[in-house]
Amino acid sequence: MPASIAEAIQEDTNEYIAESAKCLHSGDLFTLLSPVRLWKYIWDIFYVWTQAIIILIFKPPPPHSSKTLTKPHGRIAVIGAGITGVSSAAHAIAHGFEVVMFEQHPRSKLGGIWAHENSTSGLQLNSLLYRFHPAVLWSRAFPLRDEILGEIEKIWKEYHLDTRTKFDTEVTSVQRATPPSDGSEWSEDPDRSRWIINDDSKTIFDAVIVTVGTCGAPNWIKLPGMPENVGQEKKKPKNKKSKNKGSSSPTQDTSQYPPSPYPPASPSNDSTSDTKKDDSGEDFTKTIIHSSQLDSPEFQLKGGERVVVIGSGASGVEAVETVLAKFGSVKDDQEQTKKKGVEVWMVARDDKWIIPRNIMIDTFIAGQPFGRQMPLSFLWEAFLRNWHYRGVEELAPKNRGIYEGTPVVNDTFLGHVRDGRCHYIRGEPTKLTSEGVLVTGRKGQCESKSASDEKNPRKKSLQPRRGGGAVEEVNKSEEKLYSADVIVLATGYKKPSVDFLPANLFPEGYQRPDLYLQNFSTEDWSILMTNSAYMNAIGTVGHFHIGIYTRILLTLLLDKTARPAPKDMKLWVDVLRFIKRGATGGAFGFFTYMELTIWLLGFHLLRPDRLRWLFFIMNGWGVYAE
Repeated sequence: MPASIAEAIQEDTNEYIAESAKCLHSGDLFTLLSPVRLWKYIWDIFYVWTQAIIILIFKPPPPHSSKTLTKPHGRIAVIGAGITGVSSAAHAIAHGFEVVMFEQHPRSKLGGIWAHENSTSGLQLNSLLYRFHPAVLWSRAFPLRDEILGEIEKIWKEYHLDTRTKFDTEVTSVQRATPPSDGSEWSEDPDRSRWIINDDSKTIFDAVIVTVGTCGAPNWIKLPGMPENVGQEKKKPKNKKSKNKGSSSPTQDTSQYPPSPYPPASPSNDSTSDTKKDDSGEDFTKTIIHSSQLDSPEFQLKGGERVVVIGSGASGVEAVETVLAKFGSVKDDQEQTKKKGVEVWMVARDDKWIIPRNIMIDTFIAGQPFGRQMPLSFLWEAFLRNWHYRGVEELAPKNRGIYEGTPVVNDTFLGHVRDGRCHYIRGEPTKLTSEGVLVTGRKGQCESKSASDEKNPRKKSLQPRRGGGAVEEVNKSEEKLYSADVIVLATGYKKPSVDFLPANLFPEGYQRPDLYLQNFSTEDWSILMTNSAYMNAIGTVGHFHIGIYTRILLTLLLDKTARPAPKDMKLWVDVLRFIKRGATGGAFGFFTYMELTIWLLGFHLLRPDRLRWLFFIMNGWGVYAE
């Protein structure tokens, strides 16, 4: 992790020199003199200098010491210590507001989502789209976990949040504070709410920022034939917190959410069977794990096993990648990889759009301002189908638009299917048997047999694609058994609860995600839920909007005239519902990053009296700690 611009440039230079020396020593003159390699080095240096300019212009100055601010503008409670929580708290204290961070996990879990990831995990988006704080300095376009955690900790320490964070502290209650009897303390601003956390009436907060995210504990689905103990949590000591309401992550600690004990898996003989044999009473007793636990050191395979991944979303795609990276494929050159390899099958209940890790393409797709499927959206779909999906065009969703759900950002999964390293099965997993997974046709699927299918019954089997890949669709009238030695449940994560907040903050019709600017309670603007309310989107959760939302909250605390009334916040929600009527999933079920930017600009344009705060809210200029 580079600590300064000079160190970042030095790292890139040392890497280029070391690679050059290696090429010279091995006699690889072609690589040594390659203009592509030289261009990459120049681009890396330019990339660092670009970030240096961003830091110079937009980084708010941190407090001079860890001491309590002498004249704070107010006090903010931040629930969760992930990237959103750390960034929000850093912005707040830089602009003169005292903060206290509450994190239910221990110090080792600082960083939320990333503290639970494996060391080989990295950004799927270009890091220029993941600048969760202006002080961030990436050494590369796609940094890995350790560098990301390093940047989070750097900001946490630089803004003296280390002395303001309460670890192992689960928030169980957020309540409005009772006004003092004489009213003297609140006389300057008596009409807004104050808050107390966990019944601690000694510490009163002016606002609360909830950053629990949208992914909590692993979602262990239950299928017939699955042992009862699968997915059950270990019993914890009574003094440990067990609820998952703090900073959440899509990859949980294996000690917290263990699968059933890992039994030894032995390779099966047949991959599929058309038999409809009923194995009632015979549970699947081999390995069943959640996708978040594939990196557990306890999970090992000898080679030759059949791994069936249930789920086709981001978790499923990453599960396939992880298994193949860890154990290899039976199709690989075993002499070269030194791995026996496994055979991987994915059972997909529905198809998700998969877009490339390309900053230009991702930015243009996220730049659609309407936040819904539009008549010309088919142009992007055709482009992806004919370029990114080349060779496996059949995998492109047929009944889902690109702007109707969160796409998966990935460059390698389609290649695995194309090369036959992953077998893609369209179907509905209905039960487990002692041998594997029983799959039927998808719900709502029409019979797909054609006259040509009747003449050629072999078309029901795996269809070879260009490059040797395979795609199969289980018809509605079929029932097919896929043998498995390991079943991976890539079934996502539960939505973290916000039950610690008063229920009256979210009246009927104005609950997550139907909130003001999609993050403020319509009943009280002093409750902000950054990155904790959205459902589907095309964009990034770790970018400049974190600071903008925080500064909107700070502005409302500083300026009484800028505050919206509950009826105005509900009107904003109702108007957006009207504009996006008919959108898949509702008005707030999906949005693009450009649409989000328009919302934030509209916060000023629809209320000209707020324009004087424009540069503070959008750029962070003008209000600093004394």
